[in-house]
Amino acid sequence: MPPDGHIRLLPNHVANKIAAGEVVERPASVLKELLENALDAGATRIDVTVSAGGRTLVSVRDNGCGMNREDALLSLERHATSKIRDVDDIERISTLGFRGEAIPSIASVSRFTLTTRRTDAEEGTRIVVNAGTLAEVKTCGAPPGTCVEVRDLFCNVPARRKFLRAFVTEEGHIRATFTVHALAHPDVGFSLTLDGREIYRLPPDATLEERIRALFGAQFAESLVPVASDSGAVHVHGYAERPGHDAALRRDQFVFVNGRPATAASITYALREAYPRQRAEARPAVVLFIDLPPEQVDVNVHPSKREVRFRRSNEVRDALLAAFAPQRAEREEPAPPAPESPAAAPQPFVVPFQPALPTTGGTRSCASETPLPAHPPPAVAQQRDPPVLEQAVEPPREDPPLQAATGPWRWFKFLAQTGSGWVLLETDAGLVTLNPRAARERIAYERLIDAHETLTQPLLIPETVMLPPSESARIRSFLAELQAVGFAVEEFGRDTWKVDAVPALLAGCDVPALLASIASDIAEAGSGRGGARWRDELVAKSVARSYSRANLQLTPEAATQLVEELARTRMPYVCPRGRPIMVFTSNAELLRKFDR
Repeated sequence: MPPDGHIRLLPNHVANKIAAGEVVERPASVLKELLENALDAGATRIDVTVSAGGRTLVSVRDNGCGMNREDALLSLERHATSKIRDVDDIERISTLGFRGEAIPSIASVSRFTLTTRRTDAEEGTRIVVNAGTLAEVKTCGAPPGTCVEVRDLFCNVPARRKFLRAFVTEEGHIRATFTVHALAHPDVGFSLTLDGREIYRLPPDATLEERIRALFGAQFAESLVPVASDSGAVHVHGYAERPGHDAALRRDQFVFVNGRPATAASITYALREAYPRQRAEARPAVVLFIDLPPEQVDVNVHPSKREVRFRRSNEVRDALLAAFAPQRAEREEPAPPAPESPAAAPQPFVVPFQPALPTTGGTRSCASETPLPAHPPPAVAQQRDPPVLEQAVEPPREDPPLQAATGPWRWFKFLAQTGSGWVLLETDAGLVTLNPRAARERIAYERLIDAHETLTQPLLIPETVMLPPSESARIRSFLAELQAVGFAVEEFGRDTWKVDAVPALLAGCDVPALLASIASDIAEAGSGRGGARWRDELVAKSVARSYSRANLQLTPEAATQLVEELARTRMPYVCPRGRPIMVFTSNAELLRKFDR
């Protein structure tokens, strides 16, 4: 506060810059506001042109109703709008933009040009504003509609410009903003040109399914099923990921409330309840439209209108749950069949266990109920199988004697693999329950990290994979790291990738699902960390997780080999993501629990 403490009215240019800070976060924010204005103007064709990730140019041209000279000049004033008249209109907003802050805010921090003409007018109007200062107003020839060009964003606010991210990052936000509006309005034709290259040209009058297919590709569209419900005044329709579809754990969710991209706590809750998840990070892909009377939703909660508040949130939640009811019923899976007979069960193996792993006194060695013993375990001859395993095969006498090791136990015996996939082992010190998927993930991860040369498996027929724009941007930013672990992948057009080879570990994998999974892991990790080593490890973890999904039903021989390979890793107790690989229960703990 100034020393004199007096209250002063801020000059208009300062107030506009403050307003711009709320409305204009980055070039994608400019695109969002201009697209909303074009759609509110009744446009059936919108063309977007962007250069340098939006730093040098964001242009939106539409064939909407246009403006006359007076309206064009008035649009540069704060709180000037054609979309509401009085305070009561705020209670029933039916347009995308209504605050009247976007145009003056954008013009105050850029070199701004507005060219517009009404359909019934013979000539148009062009207005030029340089960083909030009106520079030119003149009559010009122009097609019906409006074209806004925003150049040198934040030219007079260097602090804001300094915090813009790399071109590829800002371009990713541009693509995401374009995608969400093109998805919300399949009846409108859209085009997107980035640095002189046309990325999308979407025809008007498309169905929602056609627009999804054009934006995300056929594979994504085929993974969806239609959902719909009519619950009183709330109508829900759209598409959701098919239950049980084996796709990436994290998928984009597009939700539109009265045509506006938005979210609310009740929507998040309903989606979570509609698709109960086996793993916390898993969520289904959805494209959902929620339509209800404008007076039942408050869109004035957030300055950029990202969140909405429902007057009757329980009705919206119930409508969403009703739309997903058939998918929830389909998701219920039957219990796995019981084994035909005990004789059909795999026979246990007894194998010496000699992990080349250092031990540290007093430190818990794995995710266990009881620390693993450090003292020498009793001789093998003293161990007895429980009655339920009377068919266990004892090691032949001609086998070499079991040798003591520096690891947590001297030997292990494979007992069985449960119907849910766990591997059960008996050791001289107790019982071990092992997660084979996590074990395979740890083994593959260390192979990838420690490999001195990349092992690549060329594909017999190269595969082309089309990804959603957000996932494609993540793959684009990690190309070097993907190539380092054995991928031969290159961009092949609009958000389409050509894959010629994959890491040898993943021979025979589902390539589209693999790329989507890697993009999902990149998004989950966020952008807060950097460094080549971290990026290499992130890709290795993602590839290892994809490798771990295959062949989880193990023969006794395969289970034995898995445990032996795990013993040779540096960290056999947790997977690369920090989750436990095995749970150990000592003999002493078992005796205590059975009150012996």
